Amino acid sequence: MRPDMDDTPQEITSLVGREVYSNNGVFVGEVEDLRLNVDGQAITGLALGNLNSELFTDATRSGQGVIVPYRWVRAVGDVILINDVVERVRQPDEEEEELIA
Repeated sequence: MRPDMDDTPQEITSLVGREVYSNNGVFVGEVEDLRLNVDGQAITGLALGNLNSELFTDATRSGQGVIVPYRWVRAVGDVILINDVVERVRQPDEEEEELIA
């Protein structure tokens, strides 16, 4: 069951500290905090730290985290699986490289 479907506070806070992986098995980062909607009834994003430096070069250099939209979450268990992060993150860099080359 997705945590935003359950209003038990300990279920939501238990996401903090979990590792996040893409559905292809690539480590993305670790949940440091959650973004909730105004009413606090649903999670809208995961604030990630301890990021994969290959995916988030600029953010890891500056010590910043990233927020992943919760709609990307596909499964929550011992780890959290999300869709498409590698393609979404790398796509702007690849386009930039094509423009430079």
